[in-house]
Amino acid sequence: MPELWAGTDAGKAEHHCVVIDTDGKRKLSRRVANDETALLQLISDVLELSDGKPVTWAIDLNAGGAALMIALLTDNGQQVLYIPGRTVHHASGSYRGDGKTDAKDAFVIADQARMRRDLQVMHRGDDIAVDLRILTSRRLDLAADRTRAINRLRAQMLEYFPALERAFDYKQSKASMMLLTGYQTPAALRRVGKNRLAAWLKNRKVRNYQLVAAAAVEAAEAQHTAVPGERVAAAVVAKLAREVMTLDEENAETDALIEGRFRDHSHAEIILSMPGLGPLLGAEFLAHSGGDMSVFGSSDRLAGVAGLAPVPKDSGRVRATCAGHGATVAACCGSSICPPWSPPDAVPSPRPSTTGRRPKARATDRPSSPCATPPERPLGAHTRRPHLRDQRATTPCRPGLTRSQQVTFPT
Repeated sequence: MPELWAGTDAGKAEHHCVVIDTDGKRKLSRRVANDETALLQLISDVLELSDGKPVTWAIDLNAGGAALMIALLTDNGQQVLYIPGRTVHHASGSYRGDGKTDAKDAFVIADQARMRRDLQVMHRGDDIAVDLRILTSRRLDLAADRTRAINRLRAQMLEYFPALERAFDYKQSKASMMLLTGYQTPAALRRVGKNRLAAWLKNRKVRNYQLVAAAAVEAAEAQHTAVPGERVAAAVVAKLAREVMTLDEENAETDALIEGRFRDHSHAEIILSMPGLGPLLGAEFLAHSGGDMSVFGSSDRLAGVAGLAPVPKDSGRVRATCAGHGATVAACCGSSICPPWSPPDAVPSPRPSTTGRRPKARATDRPSSPCATPPERPLGAHTRRPHLRDQRATTPCRPGLTRSQQVTFPT
């Protein structure tokens, strides 16, 4: 069992490290720069305090500004635990004094590592998994930039040329972006005409160039008024269209890099053999999991980290309810688990009553489903209003009784 625990509150430019012993007393508290020389000196000083005994390190970041320190610790054979910042934030509320400081956060990290046994041990990441994490993050940024540029382009066109704004689907049509790089105003489109515009698009290898030219000229014929600011707005639209086309090219290059790097991984063939997983989704899986499934220990641990394992949500009178990942719950409640309901057999119609009172409806033998049958709800001390047709009254039931336990008395 280690004798010292070193907690590090990681930052961009500086880290704060606090070392405690088995009794929770501070042995060292130091702020160090995020540089290799300063971090190596800190590691050396902490190892001197331990007198050759093992030291457990804990940190609240697993990437970003803490990447250099994690690499130095793992290269020197040190055990590093990862404590999420949210866990540190909630745990800090049980420690008194000092308010919110880096020194207190580092102490909380070290103390939590000393007391808890369920923290994840960090390992040196797989090179391919790290590369995929960088590439997939870049692809996500490119997709966000493209969506933002298209939304800005459509909003700008809506101000001065609404007919052309609704003529194309700019998220899917590359031809519309090529069109906007050359012609953005109604007057310019009417001046060039449908035939010349179709030839201009054909020279730029646009598919369905005749249909695109006809739709653009038709939109131009619908508007003959020049809106104030049209000239500057058209220049902005042309610039945004070129930006979207550039982002499309870079996105295609990034996809090629991701697929090539993904296929270099040893688990690529196994991942691609799973239904629904392609190179991009498989690359994201490797990027988020680190590429080494053995670090999770079991499939249950992997499901818990991914947020797929349902967890109980009991509170007060609510019992035995589970919450999990929305998509997983929807998939699990499909036809394989909850079969579709089939109508019951024909039930003979009831005989006419001789008492003049309307007969009660008979319950059918509808097949029950584990996901379709709601649990019985306690009624407590509340009673239902008696039905006016049969003039029946109900008596209050004690708390905890259900519908099936109610007793009705005729009046």
